[in-house]
Amino acid sequence: MKNINKLYPHFLAIIGFVFVSLIYFYPVLQGKKIYQSDIAQYTGMAKEQNDFRKETGQEPYWTNSAFGGMPTYQMGANYPHNYIKQLDAAIRFLPRPADYMFLYFASFYVLLCTLKIDPLKAFFGALAFGLSTYLVIILGVGHNAKAHAIAYMPLVVAGVLMVFRQRYIAGGLLTMVAAALEINANHFQMTYYLLLLLLVIYMYYPVHAIKIKEYRHIAISAGVFAIAGLLAIGVNATNLMATSEYADASIRGKSELTLNPDGTKNTTESSMDHDYITEYSYGIAESFDLIAPRLFGGGNGENVGKDSHMYNFVLEQGASPAEADQFAANVPTYWGDQPIVEAPAYIGAIIFFLAVLALFNDKRKIKYAFLAGTLLSLFLSWGKNFPALTDFFINYVPLYDKFRAVSSIQVILELCMPLLAFMGLQSFFKSDKEQQWKSLWMSGAVVLGILVLLFVFKGSFSFVGLNDMKYKEMYGEMGQAFVDALQQQRKDMYSSDLIRSFILILLAAATLWAFIKNKLSGTVTIIVVGLLVVGDLFFIDRNYVNNENFVSASKVDRPFEATPADEFILQDTTYYRVYDFQGRLQGRTSNFHNAVGGYSAVRPRRFEQLFNYIVEPGIANLMGSIDQKTMSITKPVPVLDMLNVKYILLQSQEGEDIPVTNTFANGPAWFVSSVKPVDTADKEIQSLKEIDSKKVAVINTVQFKDAVKKTTYQADSTATIKLVTHKPNYLKYTSNNANEGLAVFSETYYADGWNAYIDGKAAPHFRADYVLRAMNVPAGKHTIEFKFEPQVVKTGSRIALFSFIGMLLLLVAGIYFETKKAKSQSQSQFK
Repeated sequence: MKNINKLYPHFLAIIGFVFVSLIYFYPVLQGKKIYQSDIAQYTGMAKEQNDFRKETGQEPYWTNSAFGGMPTYQMGANYPHNYIKQLDAAIRFLPRPADYMFLYFASFYVLLCTLKIDPLKAFFGALAFGLSTYLVIILGVGHNAKAHAIAYMPLVVAGVLMVFRQRYIAGGLLTMVAAALEINANHFQMTYYLLLLLLVIYMYYPVHAIKIKEYRHIAISAGVFAIAGLLAIGVNATNLMATSEYADASIRGKSELTLNPDGTKNTTESSMDHDYITEYSYGIAESFDLIAPRLFGGGNGENVGKDSHMYNFVLEQGASPAEADQFAANVPTYWGDQPIVEAPAYIGAIIFFLAVLALFNDKRKIKYAFLAGTLLSLFLSWGKNFPALTDFFINYVPLYDKFRAVSSIQVILELCMPLLAFMGLQSFFKSDKEQQWKSLWMSGAVVLGILVLLFVFKGSFSFVGLNDMKYKEMYGEMGQAFVDALQQQRKDMYSSDLIRSFILILLAAATLWAFIKNKLSGTVTIIVVGLLVVGDLFFIDRNYVNNENFVSASKVDRPFEATPADEFILQDTTYYRVYDFQGRLQGRTSNFHNAVGGYSAVRPRRFEQLFNYIVEPGIANLMGSIDQKTMSITKPVPVLDMLNVKYILLQSQEGEDIPVTNTFANGPAWFVSSVKPVDTADKEIQSLKEIDSKKVAVINTVQFKDAVKKTTYQADSTATIKLVTHKPNYLKYTSNNANEGLAVFSETYYADGWNAYIDGKAAPHFRADYVLRAMNVPAGKHTIEFKFEPQVVKTGSRIALFSFIGMLLLLVAGIYFETKKAKSQSQSQFK
């Protein structure tokens, strides 16, 4: 009975998390789904693999619908023996996105309980973490994998802290399972940031242990982490190995080209271009958005309401109240350093206040590890605005250059600040009255002083946005007036949000002061402060993610409808590709066709370079070759021809898709008459500007030494090679050539998994024309097959199976010993 009573508050907390998650996203109870722009794009990208899985019950691991073909490893591929994925699905039992919000709450609650925070405080602390604006915003736009990985971060930290506190079995088991779930979330950038935080924590505990000469504890902890880490990695082996194998072929891998598209020297040492990595760098002053949400204008499309400067400005220009109201609902008020911001990364004014309170009041030294994590996260999020630190990490810290959008490292801050806040609240109630008053007035003075200084120095800010000049040109004669009104709106938001945060902090401080003066009980004080924290975040979040984001389930499940242009193209039942000129990097085209574009942060590097270096710089020539009457190409377009692009989608002035036919497309495969040998990647790609791809193949003879048997081939005018069967993971051709020939296939070359066969016997193939497949074909009639048979999936799945068995055995043994230990302690207390 005693143990049940201990669990009762935790049970109520879990019920509360379910309730809050469903209330926030209550349209899910009506059968609606949240429309997430990123997920809509993903749905288009993944349609071919999902259809294939549904029809055959098999996993293709390859899609032809995007970027000329790529692995589906980062597109939700299902792997054999991925039992940790099934466990994760059971934990996330609520409808999406309530499932991720529940996971935020529950995971952070466990972490707070690990730090011995009382259940009621931990409940409000968990809500504060889960309702942090950034964590809600990513659910609105569809960064599900990111949200998924962030949600398990606190659980991993909880396990690590337990181990360091010498709860080796329970902490080790929690670390093992939580780390496995974290890796399974499949957002390696977030997991990498978590490792940086764990490194900070790991630096704190061993140093402390060395001071008190606890060498045995260090050794045992290291052993526990090694076992937990190996098994967590092991159960995710297939995905990790497949991702690692593909990484170098993606845009996250280092380029082989030494020249940029404009001919200048490529001096980039990192895997990705420095400007690409740091494009989304948080402004230094913009960091104050953490405590006052719209100091820098909020997001790119703010609803400023009827009681706003912009609403009145539009009315003054002669607009009707309805038109003014519509305009005021989406005003580009953001004026920070980043190109696009959906919403501010607001952690809560009271959370910041309570975190400062922890620094003054909490005696536990671990707070400095969380403070260090906060500061490291903040400084790295500044990116190009703090080049000394950012460039050091890009150039010298392993894997840091694999990730872009450096501002997103603030997820570590989003975890550490609420953690510090509720450590501060917990320690406040355990302090004597003198210490309570001292820490309260000191923290209040610091935080309120910052807000006052921000108000005083308001005049030092320009309130000029990156796009203001564009707006000025866009609105013509009234352009300057529009920009002036927009900047005044930003100033109004700056002041109002400072005042808002000031009042909230005063209310929280006054509530704690009332407790010191015995005017409020401890429970009432916690509830009042907790409601202030949650209410603050809730009302800001609802400005950006609310019931308007929900639509009918059918619109989410089928986000794209075929246009007349799509229907025209789909009448063609041959095998071809489509190039959407204005929307190459989106998933819509892939929903209906085999596209040369798509929506992926890990798209194939060489394919991307092909467009950046050749296709897009030559777009003027392409447009000039279109016959406006027949809407067809009048002359060959070498790269598009070899990619078998038979249709190009353009847009009319009305925004409607127009299909342009390319009759020069090479088709699925062809025999060439000669080879152009090259010895560098630069020559390989540049040669494609000059050759007739139907007759000549460009081959890097340094990388493929045995590929080229000869440079010229005897022509056979009757030679044919035809595609007779095509599936995502299987292609079958028949060839007929009187002479030995070199065949080129309009398929992406990817060595790790694609195997070629001639008449059922394995045959070598190699890369030609920078991105395509080629092979030597003997004279005569033959059947040629390409099968995607990734060995990495087979090997990884075996490792995953054995690792899961090992994990289960450890869990059973661990639970047995922990139960036995608890029983022994209970009997000892009874005696």
